[in-house]
Amino acid sequence: MGNRNDALLSVSRPPAFSIPHSQLPIPMKANDIKKGNVVEYNGGIYQIRDIERSSPQGRGGNVRFRFIMYSVPGGVKTDASFDADDNLPEVELLRRLSTFSYKDGEAFVFMDDEDFTPYTLDAEVIGTDAGYITDGLTGIYVQVIDDQPVAVQLPQTVTLEVIETPPELKGGTATKRPKPAKLNTGLEIMVPEYITNGERVLVNTTTGEFAGRAD
Repeated sequence: MGNRNDALLSVSRPPAFSIPHSQLPIPMKANDIKKGNVVEYNGGIYQIRDIERSSPQGRGGNVRFRFIMYSVPGGVKTDASFDADDNLPEVELLRRLSTFSYKDGEAFVFMDDEDFTPYTLDAEVIGTDAGYITDGLTGIYVQVIDDQPVAVQLPQTVTLEVIETPPELKGGTATKRPKPAKLNTGLEIMVPEYITNGERVLVNTTTGEFAGRAD
């Protein structure tokens, strides 16, 4: 893509992952890429988690796209920007709708909702997504290359329980500032002051932010 994108990498490049011939990249323009797509970039495979579009400044300016993407496998975060017409080849992976079943040691086991095939992924592959995964979580897409699971795509939001957060301040000293909260998976987020222990909250799996009450 050129040196301008290389400079935007926020982390070191992960080890290259071999792409089977049947899954060779399909050329796509950056402005056609959507969240959840899996692309080839700098010799690796990445899943697009978030996209920011910047409008041109002044006459003749170009629309730019900033992609937040994570390596497949490994979950290493990368941040890169592209012009609308830049090529970013999409890799066609098999996506299987699945449910989280159980943990086998440090590994996570997911069950295919259609044919009940179990998919096992190591903790290092799941990465920080582990903080969003609870028993029986549905709506998960396991991404598969040549019958091997390589990554998961979580639902946009998940429901978690607040187990520890400071009480709301009463009276005139109360503020609207957020406060820290520890959730039942060990994940820690900022929540509004009115949230109390035992409440179920929605959490955005892309940003890790509070997304509302679940009930």
